[in-house]
Amino acid sequence: MFSKRTSWNLEENAYTRALRRRRDTGQRILDLTASNPTTCGFQYDEAAILEALRDPASLQYEPEPKGMPAARAAVARYYEEKNGSGIDPENLILTTGTSEAYSFLFRLLCEPGDEVLIAHPSYPLFDFLATIQDVKLRAFQFVYDHGWQIDFHSLRQGLSARTRAIVVVHPNNPTGQFVGAEEAEQLGEICARHDLALVVDEVFLDYEMKTATARRKPQGTFVSAAGAADGAAVTFVLSGLSKIAALPQMKLGWIAAGGPGAIVREAMARLEVIADTYLSLNAPLQCALPALLAQRGAMQAQIMARVAANLATLDEQLARQKPVSRFEVEGGWYAVLRVPALQSDEELAIRLLEKRGVLVHPGHFYDFADQGHLVLSLLTPAEEFREGMKAVLAHATGI
Repeated sequence: MFSKRTSWNLEENAYTRALRRRRDTGQRILDLTASNPTTCGFQYDEAAILEALRDPASLQYEPEPKGMPAARAAVARYYEEKNGSGIDPENLILTTGTSEAYSFLFRLLCEPGDEVLIAHPSYPLFDFLATIQDVKLRAFQFVYDHGWQIDFHSLRQGLSARTRAIVVVHPNNPTGQFVGAEEAEQLGEICARHDLALVVDEVFLDYEMKTATARRKPQGTFVSAAGAADGAAVTFVLSGLSKIAALPQMKLGWIAAGGPGAIVREAMARLEVIADTYLSLNAPLQCALPALLAQRGAMQAQIMARVAANLATLDEQLARQKPVSRFEVEGGWYAVLRVPALQSDEELAIRLLEKRGVLVHPGHFYDFADQGHLVLSLLTPAEEFREGMKAVLAHATGI
């Protein structure tokens, strides 16, 4: 009765069972995976947000496939304020979050069975998004050498006659590195040479660490750099309110297109038909978008202060022992630990939960190539983070 594309293994894995058991028994959990900003103790301007959703204009139905002009203009202003140069609102498509944006792009670029290259480690949602659209993901690797870098040898090996696009996350989730300027140039050249689209997910772009090295970060964003009108490769940049304004419940994202003019115009015409087919983005959010984007400064300041404090706590505790270290992080709100690979990452995560009451993500959730990785959220409230990390390191050092 059901399609093969939905034939997922829906049974609980050992990690999920361990978490459910602990929750069912009411035992305390120090959650070092907390990544929902609405539940991490940040202060929102509730009055301004709720007032923005009361715009009477949202009661009138005037469908715009690409999104209301005023809403797209607000996104263009965001890029102008960030980069000092704007983007043509006509090259923007508003979507119900970035997941729908990926869906639109996979439909635009791929026939069933076509392939998209994506870097590992990466966010696990991509597998589901691709499978639902009958697209196959092929992995290329990041390598770590005084910072994460794209392994272009593995990328080129992954190219095939069915490759249609390359996807990068900038900065990456969970490793937190930016695509370097030279890497961006190489990606554009490869895409142009092989007639591929470059898809760049910039949802964490505004969360740059103060320690991020200038040599790695491209100037501006891919909208103003690799995605410029005179760029060699057609580039689709994704972002949205979920991270920019810390409003994951406000499902509003966008696709910004750049590159050779003729290709971009055709891409936008086709995307407009796709968007017109669904018309899924609701009017209240579009009307509220300028006000919601205006919240980003206050929210980002709180989040970056939390991230910096937790990262400082992490480094302070790591300095007191040797078995556990962390990888360099340049942006986003995650940190990756390197731990002794004495057991699988999942087994270690389960032991930490059962013996120490600490919840962490095993590295294999993010497709790390080998064992010995744990992923932490830096959004966890500071005292909980400090206590949780103390327990993790006590377990790792046998205390």
